[in-house]
Amino acid sequence: MNRNILLQDLSVKDYKEAWDYQTELLQGIVDVKIANRKNEEKISTKNYFLFVEHPHVYTLGKSGHMSNLLLNEKQLAEKGATFYKINRGGDITYHGPGQIVGYPILDLENFFTDIHKYLRFLEEAIILTIAEYGIKAERSPGETGVWLDVGTPFARKICAMGIRSSRWVTMHGFALNANVNLGYFDNIIPCGIKGKAVTSMEAELNKKVDTEEVKAKILKHFKVLFEVEEFIK
Repeated sequence: MNRNILLQDLSVKDYKEAWDYQTELLQGIVDVKIANRKNEEKISTKNYFLFVEHPHVYTLGKSGHMSNLLLNEKQLAEKGATFYKINRGGDITYHGPGQIVGYPILDLENFFTDIHKYLRFLEEAIILTIAEYGIKAERSPGETGVWLDVGTPFARKICAMGIRSSRWVTMHGFALNANVNLGYFDNIIPCGIKGKAVTSMEAELNKKVDTEEVKAKILKHFKVLFEVEEFIK
């Protein structure tokens, strides 16, 4: 099993370009796994972790409904935003400047073959990270992602998650609202859940956070949870 992960920070990248790149990496891993079934000499599969920040974009998952996007094509253009229907789980979400997006592209056979556990570990990495800033977050039963004040009228989501897997290889991932403009969430029904608010680290702390510092903390907790040997740049 290969528990090293190749780490790439893509900086700011168009959503479709990043999606295509993820697909390319996933397919490369799947191709190796298929070849390994036929060949006596096995080749280790690679794992990747991509950080990226997207320009304003709304994405709709496989189980999503178009009615949860509250803008038409002209209004999207006026907002400087794009829209994509994509192949991850979940409903609708927003990505934009000031948000930390992480795409782990892992061969889970190098770690564990349990999608439920994988999602819970992603959530835990974020929960532990923002706890270092004094933000108490938790899971919301039946709702993937990371939330604050669950079970109260003030429940709000701080990190969205949605993944896809093929032959135990993952893509897509999480979007942590660090210093993001929360006004863009007013144009959707986030994750298709009416009456639930969205927040950010900046809103909770009343100050901007150092996103590079937050990324480092995410990787620290991810490494422990997934028993990663090394992140390789």
